[in-house]
Amino acid sequence: MTRPASPQLPMRLSAAVADAQARDAPIVALESTIITHGMPYPGNLSMARSVETIIREAGAVPATIAVIDGTLHIGLEDTELEALAQTKGALKVSRADLAFAIAERRTGATTVAATMIAAARAGIRVFATGGIGGVHRGAETSFDISADLEELALSPVIVVCAGAKAILDIPKTLEVLETRGVPVVTFESEVFPAFWSRDSGLNSPLSLNSPAAIANFQKVRDQLGIDGGMLIANPVPEEAEIPREEMEIYIARALDNAKRDGILGKAVTPYLLQSIFEITDGRSLQTNIALVENNARLAAEIAVAMA
Repeated sequence: MTRPASPQLPMRLSAAVADAQARDAPIVALESTIITHGMPYPGNLSMARSVETIIREAGAVPATIAVIDGTLHIGLEDTELEALAQTKGALKVSRADLAFAIAERRTGATTVAATMIAAARAGIRVFATGGIGGVHRGAETSFDISADLEELALSPVIVVCAGAKAILDIPKTLEVLETRGVPVVTFESEVFPAFWSRDSGLNSPLSLNSPAAIANFQKVRDQLGIDGGMLIANPVPEEAEIPREEMEIYIARALDNAKRDGILGKAVTPYLLQSIFEITDGRSLQTNIALVENNARLAAEIAVAMA
């Protein structure tokens, strides 16, 4: 079971999040690496504001999470959001280095894993992101597996995404989630999505068709005392998707580029995403924005149903 935050932890709630907690209103957590590492300024700021607006319009309060000068921020004021969008050299923090960024008074953007940890410490149960990390292709020799999968088994947060990033080995990713006991639910589809594409070619372990059903599923998990999170896969809107067969061609080229350039470790995912952006002439980014907005809307609806 995830422990509550220590009163000594340097953590600050935005005014809107503090007010929402006082009223027991629904809150949706948001990561910040998509702002600092996902796209350049000012497009990243526009995207972040758009996602927050979608959550508010759906009846919930957005809580973008980041470490700023050693303080863990749960929700950002608009001036802080704008400053973060222009920050150069922010750390990309996950479970292994979240505490480091706080201890060393650094500024860091939270990945899926770190956002789950922070959200759980702040009592936030729902989190919207783009796609989760997972088992990388070739992991049988590289052992490259994202900390996101372990965190899903540990932190009691519902993560709404568009599936695992298609650059990953999705079958192995689903196997690890099954082994760790993480429920994987696809929203309104029997097929698990693959980030830019609605169809990964794999059946979804579970499927539900309403935010209320997802909220009720989590309620029963709580009643049973089952720890850990839940993954909600929300397929990208049809009009924005890039079909899987087409994406596989782009991904293969990006993987070849990464191998040629000797890219390893944490640098792999941002390198591949940038390479795919260039190969698709920016089309992949437009799909990415569409799916993040779609996930934010569903996450807010789930949070409202749970409240």
